[in-house]
Amino acid sequence: MAIKVAIVGATGNVGRELLNIMDERDFPAAEVYALASRRSKGREVSFGDKTLKCEVLDDFDFSKVDVVLMSAGGTLSKQWAEKIGKQGAIVIDNSSAWRMDPDVPLVVPEVNGEDVLGYDKKMIIANPNCSTAQLVMALKPLHDAAKIKRCVVSTYQSVSGSGKAGMDELWNQTKGIFVNDAPEPEEYPRQIAFNAIPMIGSFREDGFTDEEAKMWNETHKMIDPNIKLTVTCVRVPVFVGHSESVNIEFENPITPEEAREALRNFDGVQVIDNPEEDQYITPVECKGEWDTFVSRIRVDNTVEHGLSLWVVADNLRKGAALNTVQIAEELIKRGVLKA
Repeated sequence: MAIKVAIVGATGNVGRELLNIMDERDFPAAEVYALASRRSKGREVSFGDKTLKCEVLDDFDFSKVDVVLMSAGGTLSKQWAEKIGKQGAIVIDNSSAWRMDPDVPLVVPEVNGEDVLGYDKKMIIANPNCSTAQLVMALKPLHDAAKIKRCVVSTYQSVSGSGKAGMDELWNQTKGIFVNDAPEPEEYPRQIAFNAIPMIGSFREDGFTDEEAKMWNETHKMIDPNIKLTVTCVRVPVFVGHSESVNIEFENPITPEEAREALRNFDGVQVIDNPEEDQYITPVECKGEWDTFVSRIRVDNTVEHGLSLWVVADNLRKGAALNTVQIAEELIKRGVLKA
C-alpha cells in the first residue's frame, strides 16, 4: 500500500521544493494532494511529470491521507496541525510553532531519527529551523567523538530563508541600485543588497534575537542540553544557501584529522577541506544538493581542545523540504507508515 500525502503550502518556495524532492527520491506516494489558500485554488504545481491543481486547505478531508507535509507558517500550523492529527494523519511541520512542545518530537533523521516514534502524542513531528538543521548535522558526529563543551556560531543566512518576498527584495534592490533608483526596504529592516544585516527575527530583552534562541534551544533538544551555545544570526545578500562559522570547545582532545574522519563517516555530511588545493564550499556550490558540507576544519589554539569550521547547506533542502521528506521516510523505515 503506497502512501497518501498532502502538501500544505504547495505554492510556496518550500512547498514546491517538497514536491521536487519527493519526485527525486522516488517517495512511495499513491496520491499527492497540493493544498493552499482559497486565493490559490486551481493554481497548478508540478510533481515529476504530473501537474497538480491546488485544492483549498479549508475544504480538504484529511482523513483520506496518511501524512501531511506542512510549510505554511506558524500561525496556520497552530490553527490546523492538531485538527489534522485528530483526523488520523501525521503532520510533519516546517514552522517554529511546535518545535519546543515537549509532546512533539523535533527531528533531523541522521541525528535523532528514533525520536519520530514519539509522534503519537499529538500526531505532529517538527522540522527544525533551517540553520539549526545544518548545524546539528556537523555537531552530532563531533559531539559523539569528543563531547562538545561550548560552541560559538555566526550564521550567514540567505534571503530565501524569508521566502519569495526576501528573494524579490534582494533582486529589486540590486537592480535599482545600478540605476540609482533602489526601492525602500520592506521585508528587511535595512537594505539587503550589498549589505549584511546582523539581526534575524525579533529582538528579545536579553539582546539576542528569537532566531538565535531557536538555534540553541533546538540544538539542546536534539543533541544535548548541556552544550553551551551562543549564536549571532546575520542575513546576507545570497539567494540560496546558509553558511555558518562554527567554533567548538571540546571536553576531550580531537585533531582536525579525527574530526574529518568522524564527519565523513556521518550520513548526509560531505567534507570539502583541502587548503593546499584551495578546496572549500560556498553557498553557490551547495545549491540543489542534499548534503551538509563542512570545510576549513582547523585547530583553535585559544582553548585546550578547540576546532573551528565552516558549514554550508541548501536551506530550502536540508534546511526545510529535504529534512521534511526524510522524516516521512524515517516513519516508513520504522514501520509507522506502510509503503
